Amino acid sequence: MSNTKQRIIVGAVMAIIAALAALAEYFGLPAVRILGIIVVLAMIAEYILCLRRASNDILRTNWLSFGGFFVWLFVMLAAINVVGARPWIILLMLMIICSADIGAWLFGRLIGGDKMWERLSSGKTWSGQIAGIICGTFAGVMYGLLGADTFMPQLMWIGISVSLLSQYGDLTASWLKRKMGIKDFGTILPGHGGVLDRFDGWIYVLPLVWLIML
Repeated sequence: MSNTKQRIIVGAVMAIIAALAALAEYFGLPAVRILGIIVVLAMIAEYILCLRRASNDILRTNWLSFGGFFVWLFVMLAAINVVGARPWIILLMLMIICSADIGAWLFGRLIGGDKMWERLSSGKTWSGQIAGIICGTFAGVMYGLLGADTFMPQLMWIGISVSLLSQYGDLTASWLKRKMGIKDFGTILPGHGGVLDRFDGWIYVLPLVWLIML
C-alpha cells in the first residue's frame, strides 16, 4: 500500500475517533479532554523513547534543546487539561490546524516553488505555507458561519494565527528530528509517522490558547 493511501486511511480513522469523542461530549462525557490528555501523554512517551535511542554525543551536544522541548511537552499537558474542558475550542483548533495542514501539503505539492527552510524540511515551500494559512483561515470563518450563522471577524484573525503557529510547530519538530538524525519520531501511525509527528501542529497552539484563556 502506498504512503498516500496509508495517510488517507489513518487520517480517516482519526477523524472517526474525533467524531466519536464529540458524540460522547453530547452525552455529557468529557471525552475530548480525556482523548487530548492521552494524545499528549503519547507524545511525551514517544519523545522519551527517541531520546533513549539517541547517542550520548547527540544528547550532550543538544541537551538544552532536547531538555527545553521535554519541559514544553508538559506545558502542553497542562494546557490540554484546561483547554480540553472547552470542546468547542478544541473543535475550532482542530478544524483550523487540519485544514492548514492539508492545504499546505496539497498545494505545496501542486504548486511547488521555493523552499522555506530546506535544511529543516525539504518538502515545505512558501506556496504551501501561504495556502495552508488561507485554508486554515477559511475553516475558522466557516466555523462561525455554520455554528452561529454569522460572520465573526475575530475568527479570521484566529485562523491566521493558529494556521501560522501550527506550521511553525511542524518546523520545530522537523528541527528536533534533524538534530536527532531521524526521519520520524515513531511509526505507530502509518503514513504519518508517530503521534508527535501527527500532532506537532499543536505544539505552540495549545499553550497559546491556554494563556489567552487565563
